[in-house]
Amino acid sequence: MFVKVPTVKMSNGFEIPLVGLGTYARQAKPGQYRQAVEWALDAGYRHIDTASCYNNEEEVGEGINNKIKQGSVKREDLFVTTKLWNDQHAEKAVVPALKESLARLNLDYVDLYLIHWPMSIKANGEDEEIEHAETWRGMEQVIELGMARSIGISNFNEQQIQKLLETAKIKPVVNQFEINPNFTAHGLVDYCKKMSIIPVAYTPLGLISDARPEFQGVDVIKTDPKLGQIAEKYHKSRAQIALRYLTQRGIPVLPKSFTKSRIEENLNIFDFNLTDEEMKTVDSYNIDHRCVPGLSFVNYKNFPF
Repeated sequence: MFVKVPTVKMSNGFEIPLVGLGTYARQAKPGQYRQAVEWALDAGYRHIDTASCYNNEEEVGEGINNKIKQGSVKREDLFVTTKLWNDQHAEKAVVPALKESLARLNLDYVDLYLIHWPMSIKANGEDEEIEHAETWRGMEQVIELGMARSIGISNFNEQQIQKLLETAKIKPVVNQFEINPNFTAHGLVDYCKKMSIIPVAYTPLGLISDARPEFQGVDVIKTDPKLGQIAEKYHKSRAQIALRYLTQRGIPVLPKSFTKSRIEENLNIFDFNLTDEEMKTVDSYNIDHRCVPGLSFVNYKNFPF
């Protein structure tokens, strides 16, 4: 079944699909990323999200290029995101870093290039403490060179965004960070929207995901009958309800899966609307629990949480 995915217009006029395929995994078998990308593109996904630190750009690019060669998608209809890693924050390092990503992806440009985290860390683990304004000048160069259509940030907090906007010539179009029913992030979502920056949700399923065992036994979202009733009413899964909750808030989502049926299911969320009451119910599952707390970065100067 092919689903046409709605899009949201970014501040620079380009559009970002409301559902994209996330591709981060702690471990994957050879070929799994490529296969997931191909299944996703067949199902109707048009946004594929990767990052240099995921070490999967080659495979992701292979999946994208296979489908372009087969004629099932055109490059101009796709929205590809990749990200700058923490050890490349010096202004002069940004363009070469994206050149390397493009070579691995086997693409001429990406649709969105993000600063992955606000911390700048040398390869040896030392805190470089590079100002975001400097990194952003490098990001603006990739736009001028036609290597990316849009630039944005990821995991930035409100104060960091505010400071960046004081010097940015080109405004970030998105801030990608964790948002899900267990971590609803209303404050940062509202701030981003106020600044015309689109909040994009990674880990959008939060504790619903089977990959998240950490709240087993107390994890109300997997067992709560109210959520079960909402899912039954629309003939959907709990995960689909969570994704619909976010997209109804105007937040693009990046669920990830290596299972064909799950990849298709995650896209099949646009044939129903949750009521205001149901939105409030899903909202009530917030426990301010981050699935991705970034604790390995906690001692660095620009740690955002």
